[in-house]
Amino acid sequence: MKSCKRIVRLSAVGFLVFLFNLGYTQTAEQIQGLLKERVDTYQQSPGIVVGVVDSSGRHVFAYGSMGRDLGPVNGRTLFEIGSITKVFTCVVLADFVLRGDLELDTPISRFLPPDATNASTREITLLELATHTSGLPRLPTNFEPGDPDNPYADFTVRLLYDFLRQYERSDQTSRSYAYSNLGMGLLGHLLTLHTGTDYETLVVRHICDPLQLVDTRIVLSEDQKRRLAVGHNVGGEPVKNWDIPVLAGAGALRSTAEDLLTFLAANLGWTPTELDSAFRMTWEPRFQAGSRDAWIGLGWHILKKHGSEIIWHGGGTGGYRAFVGFDPERKKGVVVLANSANRVDDLGLHLLNPRFELAELKPPRRAIEVAPEILATYVGEYELAPSVIFTITREGNQLYAQLTGQQRYPIFPETENRFFYRVVDAQITFVKNEQGEVTHLVLHQFGLDQKAPKRKQPGVALNEKKEITLAPEVLQRYVGKYELRPGVFLTVTRQGQQLMAQVTGQPAVPIFPESETRFFYKVVNAQIEFHLDENKRVSGLTFSQSGYTFKAPKVE
Repeated sequence: MKSCKRIVRLSAVGFLVFLFNLGYTQTAEQIQGLLKERVDTYQQSPGIVVGVVDSSGRHVFAYGSMGRDLGPVNGRTLFEIGSITKVFTCVVLADFVLRGDLELDTPISRFLPPDATNASTREITLLELATHTSGLPRLPTNFEPGDPDNPYADFTVRLLYDFLRQYERSDQTSRSYAYSNLGMGLLGHLLTLHTGTDYETLVVRHICDPLQLVDTRIVLSEDQKRRLAVGHNVGGEPVKNWDIPVLAGAGALRSTAEDLLTFLAANLGWTPTELDSAFRMTWEPRFQAGSRDAWIGLGWHILKKHGSEIIWHGGGTGGYRAFVGFDPERKKGVVVLANSANRVDDLGLHLLNPRFELAELKPPRRAIEVAPEILATYVGEYELAPSVIFTITREGNQLYAQLTGQQRYPIFPETENRFFYRVVDAQITFVKNEQGEVTHLVLHQFGLDQKAPKRKQPGVALNEKKEITLAPEVLQRYVGKYELRPGVFLTVTRQGQQLMAQVTGQPAVPIFPESETRFFYKVVNAQIEFHLDENKRVSGLTFSQSGYTFKAPKVE
């Protein structure tokens, strides 16, 4: 069941003002059309809700459903908002600072047991955590989820303290921006230790109650559970909700478009609040965040581009994506919520300033039925590179593809010999000779066609390059996010002495140094060379695989 409705609280004069203001972006009908297109044409999400607040008032646009056989989404539908939680964490911090209860340069050792840190980590400050400049990695090295579909659920306080006790922070990583879920989750944890209460109570007491945000919660009532949209992965399959007990400050909140519009209205000054000074404190640009256009405040990202300054944050969990952002000069804010893991940041930025382009979307691929005897001919091993094997298996009428070092994923036929993934934008074509024997497959991904011959006998020796050892501070300089092409990023993280590289939609895999700037994969025939400027700062990288190269500037 799908519905499309616009909820507008306006007088006739107010609506004319609204249309005038949207002349800078889109009309109400255009917004409605964008949602319909994303839900129906491109099947990006079962449902999407957009909220706009400006001088003419508040406006909610909703299209689609909460999930299969469920009701339509609306302004009171709850979604997991993921990392937007970080903004709430930092508003609480700012409130404490302005009350004189805390200082931004307070070290974390003030709150933690003596044996929970070491000489390297005990002097990390609250400011560094709030601005992603602590040098802490995106996730701790002992983060090993028992359930990948609910990854934070079993991460304990003991594991957090164990990590802080053994982690070595380089002086060069301090005050250098590197986005860290761990760091912001730790900040939330420290605030709970400071107050002796749980994270949800902290947020409700300092933000939700003063602003009357009635649906911004972690633990939901029975009524709120009925209004919680079902999350879906990028392929449109329902997934589990996430539980984030210890690192709650990084992403545990659920909320609605109505509540988030109230939050933005208060930030913009449309709603009087005692939190006004705390809000403004969080907006202040503190450090550059990976490019000359991007800055980090307390939690918020600040984007100075296309003639405007946008203060924003995105959020995502296994089955949801969210965006909140505002233009303080034009006093306009936008909320986008979706019950799918497909990104919505482009829509939020575009609604604030149309010079931010919308992502290029593609119609969904549709699976057909293929006879089991044909599927059986594709089963086998295919050598993509000397150390990289595609293993194709079959269970009934379902084919699965597994690349060396990665998980096994189902692939679906769109023709008799061409298959597609639903978890990543990639396809596989099986090729036969004149005798009808499968000779090879072709992997189609990132605009490349990579041939993998079918192996007649299993087993192949791995040809590995010789790795060298680099100092931790050298490894740390490469941590960050690199744009391979619009919407596709290579994210480099560090786990102790090991760098990990993760392309959008794929698992993180280790990379190994053969020189100070050149690294190689062991699970695939690919290399990465990092580029340094005259000050030894990383400006980007070149990714090479199968004779193709991609240059990727560093963006975070």
